[in-house]
Amino acid sequence: MQTAIKRIIFFAAIIAFWEIGSRLELWHPLIFPSLSSVFSALVEGFQDKTLIYDLIASFKRLAVGLTISLIIGTLIGILLGKSKTADETLGAVILALQSVPSIVWLPIAIMWFGLNEKAVIFVTILGGTFVMALNMRTGIKNVSPLYIKAAQTMGATGIDLFTRVIFPASIPYVVTGSRLAWAFAWRALMAGELLSTGPGLGYTLRYASDFGRMDIVIGVMIIIGAIGMIVDQFIFQRIEKSVIKKWGLES
Repeated sequence: MQTAIKRIIFFAAIIAFWEIGSRLELWHPLIFPSLSSVFSALVEGFQDKTLIYDLIASFKRLAVGLTISLIIGTLIGILLGKSKTADETLGAVILALQSVPSIVWLPIAIMWFGLNEKAVIFVTILGGTFVMALNMRTGIKNVSPLYIKAAQTMGATGIDLFTRVIFPASIPYVVTGSRLAWAFAWRALMAGELLSTGPGLGYTLRYASDFGRMDIVIGVMIIIGAIGMIVDQFIFQRIEKSVIKKWGLES
């Protein structure tokens, strides 16, 4: 059986169980509303444009935060990959910070920037920077010495060696780092928006929770998950597979 068919059957079964279970009142609708209620809440949200404004606001913050995190992460990764001293000192700090959940940064962000747009973007930047830096570092460290020696034999040194050999050879790791940075930044953004003043998907999630609108809560969660899956599956995974195939890294 093909994977697509298996997935269709799987999701159809979940949807059927969800709706039938709600109609039979196997659980309280205030705690877990029916699929039809969630769908109605989503339709209402898009009709009054609330969710459209939320999506636009969230994507604006993500675009700024992810772009900055990719730039900073790449520069830090290059530093760690090229400098043994930086790798042995700053590298340990980056590795430790990578394990800190994004939401933990929120109190610091609020203290530094206040409860505003800058605090949310700051948390988003941190969400993607460290994973990008570590992947960039790994990419540079794993460049085959044969490539470097061959380029040096032909007279390539310094920046010329880096831009013509080392960085291009690290591209698969750059793509993987970008993919992971997107996922981490997306999660960090949602965490940051939970405490923001809106608009944004995270803000609407908290607002709906405060007023007991579980249909909107679940609806927004579905949107967040669907966006994450679509971007990962249809953009980053395709780019990653294309790069892996082009670089001859397929097993």
